[in-house]
Amino acid sequence: QGACPCFQGRVPAMAAAPRWRERLFALYFLSHIPITALIDLQPLLPAGIPPRALTDLLQQYATAFRDPMMLQPPEWFKAFIYCEAFLQLPFFPIAAYAFLKGGCRWIRTPAIIYSTHVATTLFAILAHILFHDFSKSEHVGPQTLRERLVLLSIYLPYLLIPLLILFTMLCNPHYKHVEKRKRK
Repeated sequence: QGACPCFQGRVPAMAAAPRWRERLFALYFLSHIPITALIDLQPLLPAGIPPRALTDLLQQYATAFRDPMMLQPPEWFKAFIYCEAFLQLPFFPIAAYAFLKGGCRWIRTPAIIYSTHVATTLFAILAHILFHDFSKSEHVGPQTLRERLVLLSIYLPYLLIPLLILFTMLCNPHYKHVEKRKRK
């Protein structure tokens, strides 16, 4: 009763507030703020707006990891960056606060929405990395399987941590709200 279907009635070891996971989630959201603000949003800005040091950093990253999507994003990828700017970035400090404080059950629904959204976008990005023909890209993209796997490894944590957040929010009894019914 009330147990997560993932455990089919067994009481998981994570029944108490999962402090190590909350700390991991807080670190994830805190680190995401400068990465998003300084690097990820650059493709949306007109040339000359970001400081030269930041554009150089983005260029070095894109060259080293063969990520042409960050230098010349396809329209669908640009749409994901807009989502990151206007939906995710405002959520990062809120989530960081909730997970740093610990035990904040009110974060459950927003975290489920966030993690589902991010996991969905990351599946599309990872499929693009694995299957797209980058030979026609203006900027150098991954050509070999090894290069694709290296680039995939950069994006993969941004799928795995949201999936862990989703799993925690859905299956950890600590985050489940017990609804009280009003008596008539």
